[in-house]
Amino acid sequence: MPFVPLKLKPGVVKDITEYASGNASFYIDSNLVRFRNGFPEKLGGWIQEDYSSVGDSSTTVVYGKPKQIIFWRSITDSIDRIVIGTHNHLYNLVGGQYYDITPLRKTSSNLTNPLATTDGSTTVTVTDSSHGASTGDFVVIEQATAIGGVTADTLNRLDGYQITKVDGNTYTITVPSAASSTVSAGGGTTIDIKYLIGNAEGLGFESADPALGWGVGAWGESTWNTARDATSNTINLDATNWSLSLWGEDILANNRNGQIYYWDTSAGEGTRAVLVSSLSGATDVPTKVRTIAVSFPDRHLIAGGATPLGSTELDPMLVRFSNQEDFAVFTPTSTNTAGDQRLEVGQKIICMLPTKDEMFIQTDEAAYAMTFTGPPFTFSFRLLAVNCGAVGLSGSANVDGDVYWIGKNNFFVYDGAVKELPCSVQYFVFDRMQKQFVDKTFAAHNKKYNEVTWFYVSTANVTINNPEPDSYVTYNYQDAAWTIGSLSRNVWHDASGFRRTPFAFDGDGKLYNHDLGTTDNGNAMDAFIETGDLELSTAGENLFLVDKIIPDATMTEDTNLFIDLKTRKFPNGTETIKSGFKVTSETNKISTRAKGRQLAVKFYSNGTTDQWLLGDFRLDAKKDSER
Repeated sequence: MPFVPLKLKPGVVKDITEYASGNASFYIDSNLVRFRNGFPEKLGGWIQEDYSSVGDSSTTVVYGKPKQIIFWRSITDSIDRIVIGTHNHLYNLVGGQYYDITPLRKTSSNLTNPLATTDGSTTVTVTDSSHGASTGDFVVIEQATAIGGVTADTLNRLDGYQITKVDGNTYTITVPSAASSTVSAGGGTTIDIKYLIGNAEGLGFESADPALGWGVGAWGESTWNTARDATSNTINLDATNWSLSLWGEDILANNRNGQIYYWDTSAGEGTRAVLVSSLSGATDVPTKVRTIAVSFPDRHLIAGGATPLGSTELDPMLVRFSNQEDFAVFTPTSTNTAGDQRLEVGQKIICMLPTKDEMFIQTDEAAYAMTFTGPPFTFSFRLLAVNCGAVGLSGSANVDGDVYWIGKNNFFVYDGAVKELPCSVQYFVFDRMQKQFVDKTFAAHNKKYNEVTWFYVSTANVTINNPEPDSYVTYNYQDAAWTIGSLSRNVWHDASGFRRTPFAFDGDGKLYNHDLGTTDNGNAMDAFIETGDLELSTAGENLFLVDKIIPDATMTEDTNLFIDLKTRKFPNGTETIKSGFKVTSETNKISTRAKGRQLAVKFYSNGTTDQWLLGDFRLDAKKDSER
């Protein structure tokens, strides 16, 4: 029998049987592999980029789980900056150092001896009447002097401390080293304490509480049969997440269900973001907002899901927009373009994306287009489709004006019309997705390789409380091919400007530059792709002996690619595996001697120097007996 070319269609198929996918010449599984021009290729590696706190070089990652990032290069000073929103902070990363720019809820000034220590304990008690803070909020202490053996530098660190509430007038913080004596009141007579926005603003929630009832809220939060006060409430139906938008060279930020903040680049790297409503000339800025975006090219600040004019109650389906070129003015007048529009299909607005010609708005049930039309109505709103709602604030990606997103049970694209994306791994992905954490799913675009990837929390993640995304599914929109795999990432930004490769943060706050090298930050990458059971003859009546494999692959000189052959006599029969056939750049043929009616082939590498692109392998298959 002549050599049989191993030609397979691009993409992984999981939603039919392995035998059926083999008959149709598909791959059935993969990890850390992409398709390029129709052929499988090992993903490029990633390298961790070091950074640290401006106040403490030993603090090498940001506090909190990264939820959103935005990157830009300022024109005025040519400096690259990344603003990172975590579940409890907002940071500015520049020049390898990060600054805490989280807005302040309030400042208590010139306190007299509010600190207390206990000999041998790392707990410091703070007394501040009516502080209004909750367990989990953060404070920054300034101008404190040493107390009980705890140094002033320790108390006044720029990163501050997370607090544990004791009562309405006191709380505790935990310092790195224990006090050497007991002091009931000390720390100085001109202490300032800055309270970062926290629980009261919807900040500090790694995950959403799925429902109200028994077990919701922190254990021991209050005493039995005693009502919790508002500032100690830790129940939240939405996980903390951020919307970050550029306004020129500055940043507009909104933590979901909270207020809108402004960070002025020219004010200094460590200057904190401030309320938009506090700016000079601001009028009727919504006090609660689900998400924000800046429309292009007309430049209105759009608030999706907002408090109506004159109200403090959030309307999750109300769109409000500022005056053109003035993000702080939301009062509609006859001489400006501010206004609002309530959407009808759905219960809440999930996310908004500015595209080339319109603002793409997604509720939990529908998709809308918001188009600038000018006076007298400013914007028109079109219902594009229903039963296509988004599941997460970051689950959609804008690809040159087309929008790709993940829905409740399928994937969609909007390219002028809303369409469901045919997906060969749809049931596999949604069946293994932890649905209570679907809001953490986010979309990542890699334009160089024509890919949109969704990272999600899978059932393989055994973390009980607050698991973060651990798996991914990728759609190559050039080849219409899907791949799957495991990789822990929380946020992603495509290559942009002087950042020539994509970069991402994981759940621990580590920053990685992708598509660099061949390793997982110096460690081996376990990359593989596996075919379905390929029928060696049309009718399948005979066994075949696969005697040789002629490799066809582009690889580096120090790549070791391995092949496993898996044969069966019947689709449900016992699988026989012959493994570890090695392919290098010098390999001309491989002697195998594997027998069966069906044959599956697995290509894999697990080293630190491997990089390969598969071509059309050929098999030398000889007809054997019928048994």
